[in-house]
Amino acid sequence: MLKKDNWILGIAMGILLPMVIYLLVYAAMNRWGTIDQTLGIYYIKESTMQLAGIFANMFIFRYYMVNLKYDKTGRGILLATFIYAGVFVYLHVW
Repeated sequence: MLKKDNWILGIAMGILLPMVIYLLVYAAMNRWGTIDQTLGIYYIKESTMQLAGIFANMFIFRYYMVNLKYDKTGRGILLATFIYAGVFVYLHVW
């Protein structure tokens, strides 16, 4: 199923992977006691966890573009990455 060359698959993976990575990092931080929600203390900032999710797209992007030569899927991943990056900059910089 993941070995198709189309935009929809790329956009879906590009949207879902950052969410999964963010949730995994958040769960790991919560599990090992590094988040204190009562005080609002995060040992890894919320924005850093979001950027880790966005950055994870680069690994699947490279895999689909270089190893599999699936240009359309890679473009979909890149489109989702740019959208996430634009929203991140809009929310955290301005």
